[in-house]
Amino acid sequence: MTDTRTGNDTPKAVVLVSGGLDSATVLAMAKERGYAIHAMSFDYGQRHRCELEAARAVAAAAGVVAHKRITLNLDEIGGSALTDTAIAVPEQPGEGIPVTYVPARNTVFLALALGWAEVLGAESIFIGVNAVDYSGYPDCRPEFIEAFNRLSAVATKAGVEGRPIRIETPLIHLSKAEIIREGVRLGVDYGLTVSCYNPDEDCRACGRCDACRLRAAGFEAAGVPDPTRYQTD
Repeated sequence: MTDTRTGNDTPKAVVLVSGGLDSATVLAMAKERGYAIHAMSFDYGQRHRCELEAARAVAAAAGVVAHKRITLNLDEIGGSALTDTAIAVPEQPGEGIPVTYVPARNTVFLALALGWAEVLGAESIFIGVNAVDYSGYPDCRPEFIEAFNRLSAVATKAGVEGRPIRIETPLIHLSKAEIIREGVRLGVDYGLTVSCYNPDEDCRACGRCDACRLRAAGFEAAGVPDPTRYQTD
């Protein structure tokens, strides 16, 4: 397919951009691989809506070809502290899958990305899931990605015609520190990103939720200054 921005036969990729640290890194990695990037973000009723503005800033800084924002109402389903304000965001580590897990979220996101990728003639979809330093969500594991790749091969015209769209997960086996070091190498401005599940109105991080703890520990382990704005600052 011809990239209308460059006029060259540049391969296209859809990159899911949440506005967080991981997706910003994945976006930079996909760009380094030579893809014409089409970013996709989701307004799904999340309580941490600061990430939507962060996603816009990250995509703009990367110079993507297009940035599509899809509106969903996963808050109508509920069942997660990220979409239901009646469920408190935990401030201490717990056992099992945490209440911040959003039921079927990555399944829904990837299904929509798959549709857009097929329309674009894109060959890959990049998502920043991680199975090392993460919260234990079932839709961030290699087994889930492998299953979705099988689905892609049988559920789309591209797949049936022998051109299945691949789900790429370059972060899945990296620690948070390794992800940050890779992002620094690629010039990612982590000051643009928001990871907190419970930021204040000024988008300052709480410093206590699971996402904040993992992020802070990652910067410390990587030996990289943490640019996060905290509510205590």
